[in-house]
Amino acid sequence: MARILHTADWHLGKRLQEFSRIAEQRDVLDEIVDIADREAVDLVLIAGDIFDSFNPSHEAVELFYKTLRRLSNNGTRPVIAIAGNHDSTQFIQAPDPLAREFGIILYSKFDTHVPCGELDGGWAITQSAPGFIELTGRNLSFPIRIILAPYANEVLLKTYLGQEDRESTFRELVTNKWKEIADACCDDRGVNLFLGHFFFVKEGEKPEPEPESERPILHVGGTQALFTQNIPSQIQYAALGHLHRYHAVGQEPCPIVYASSPLSYSFSEADQQKQVVIVEAEPNKPVTYNPIGLTKGRPLFRKTFMDLQTALDWLESHPYCFVELTYVTEYSIDASTRRSLMKAHDGIVNLIPLIKNGLAEPNLGLKVEDLEKDMVSLFKMYYQSEKQHEPNDTLVSLFKEVISQNQDT
Repeated sequence: MARILHTADWHLGKRLQEFSRIAEQRDVLDEIVDIADREAVDLVLIAGDIFDSFNPSHEAVELFYKTLRRLSNNGTRPVIAIAGNHDSTQFIQAPDPLAREFGIILYSKFDTHVPCGELDGGWAITQSAPGFIELTGRNLSFPIRIILAPYANEVLLKTYLGQEDRESTFRELVTNKWKEIADACCDDRGVNLFLGHFFFVKEGEKPEPEPESERPILHVGGTQALFTQNIPSQIQYAALGHLHRYHAVGQEPCPIVYASSPLSYSFSEADQQKQVVIVEAEPNKPVTYNPIGLTKGRPLFRKTFMDLQTALDWLESHPYCFVELTYVTEYSIDASTRRSLMKAHDGIVNLIPLIKNGLAEPNLGLKVEDLEKDMVSLFKMYYQSEKQHEPNDTLVSLFKEVISQNQDT
């Protein structure tokens, strides 16, 4: 039986406004390495968005490479990482020839053909094609096959697939390509996996909301999200990245799972339990998978307070966190109150005054409980109050891109 650790959306180098998260990221990646060792996993899958920007900081890059070395257990445990929509394809794949010497495969372009051959630690790449590798290991009596699906927009994918037919949809193109790979390479004598960074939903179901901190890819290159039925029937487990909360999209044709990000990266993720997933797989049998909760890093809270003492008591009892604090007041937050709040806690990210008279604004209709809503929902409410109709999808996507860029700076 093969034991596999699935993780995703590390977003190394990401900040929460002016707050660096690199120390928290270091702690939680240490925790992931410890879980891989404790659970004696044979293989690690990283499903994209390794970095938070195309040009990551030196600290983020160093943390990534040091973590890969430890995850690979000095070459005895292969690590397969793909690029997400935040990653530079050139930057991710550039060190791949050297990384392969240590059993680490960095894959970011659909047309890349990983060379076959021996790896350190008793592993080997025994089959390879664009978008596919097969691994054999020292302790396994069967191969592990992986369809590799890093993020790419529709234009790049159509170029790679050589598809000039404008009537063919992105969904049809990738479905046909993945089926072609699976039919040729994924029989029932090995474990067959899918590693991707796309937005998957069940056909006919309402999509999960994308997190505030994520660049939206609900409409990839202008097309609809991918469907779970687009995964080839031979696949036993689909390891996904992009959504930041743990989420099993569906069980057909196999478990299709978002592992979650290791930390909460926006206040829309405040109540999420972050996870990695341990998968147990063997040929021609259903897999079992088990999420394991992560404990490191500061939790995020959205809190509303009506008086100073209650706020100070709560802040004192929650010293290790980040807070978006809304303070209800008659006119504004006076300097003395603001100073007391900021002095009481080093993790107040936003201090928002909520004017009591403003609660009764007839056009907006804002209520205290609305302050718990995410930025996109509040934007829609504001737009509706001003224009008397909801914003269209294009405008909402643009707003999400703007707040994502603001959080990146």
